[in-house]
Formats: sequence, C-alpha cells, structure tokens
Amino acid sequence: MNLFHRVAAVALALASAVVPAGAEQPQSPSGPRAADTASMDAILAALYDVISGPAGQKRDWDRMRALFVDGGRLIAIGKKPTGEFVQRMMTVEDYIRTSGPFLEEKGFFEREIARRVEKFGGVVHVFSTYDGRIKADDPKPFVRGVNSIQLMNDGKRWWIVTVYWQAESPDNPLPDEYLK
Repeated sequence: MNLFHRVAAVALALASAVVPAGAEQPQSPSGPRAADTASMDAILAALYDVISGPAGQKRDWDRMRALFVDGGRLIAIGKKPTGEFVQRMMTVEDYIRTSGPFLEEKGFFEREIARRVEKFGGVVHVFSTYDGRIKADDPKPFVRGVNSIQLMNDGKRWWIVTVYWQAESPDNPLPDEYLK
C-alpha cells in the first residue's frame, strides 16, 4: 500500500469515526495575533500555517483556537468503500486532540494552491484548493483537496466559522476550475 492509500485510509477512518459532543473551546487566553485576523488573506494564511510544520514540532494550538468563532467547526468528508459519504464534525478542541498528535509526530505541510471567493453581506465562502506534503521540500504532494471555508468579519477582525473539506481521490479528481 503506497503512502497515498495509507493516508486515504487514515482520512476515511477519521471521517468515519463518531466524535462525542464536547465542550466549546475557549478563546485563546493570550488573544489573537492581530496580523492573523486583519484580512481574509491573513486569516487563511494563518490557518494553513498553524497546522503545518516538521515532525517533532509542536503546533501553536492557542493560535488556532483564536482564529475560530466560539462554536466553530471543522468537518471532514470521506467516502466509504460502499460508496456512502460520511462526515466527521469536530470542534477545534476535537481537531487538536485527534489530528494534533499525527501532525506533530509525522510532520505535515498544507498550502493553498488556488482560491475562489464568494461574498454576500456578512457571508464569505472560500473554496481553497490545497495540497499536503509530509516534508516541506517533498517533490510531490501526497494529498490534494478542497477546503470549503466560511468566514465572517465582525467589523473588528476576521473569524473562521467552518472548515469543511474533502481530499481528492482516484474516482474524484480535482477539476481544472479548482486548480486556477
């Protein structure tokens, strides 16, 4: 089984798991980095940056907590071998608890490779195409997909409301329009 298939199997297992309802995450006691939330570009860059890093590097989880509104969610979608789509809905704390150890132990670098933005009033929807690598200098990504990110600006700063994603698969390749 190659690395792509192992990662796909792990992603599907994570997406298939049932997560018990947890307590809402607190806002970071140190507050957000003002630069992280000053613009839509900045908050998206901070989201990718905070989960990325080499093996053995602790992530700044307080920084991640500070990007999300209270009650913000991360939702992974995957496809079972039966063809049924399943989702795994997580609070920020659930994500930190379940994905944090893998990211810190194995290393992970995710970057945005294309973006589409739709806005209406206070609703901002970003289709952010990504690729992921275990090491920053890996010649090819082991995973690609789309992050559907909902944002809001409360007049003072930007907030992430939801990150909903699906990885590319052999039977569901990324279309050209999401790679531009």
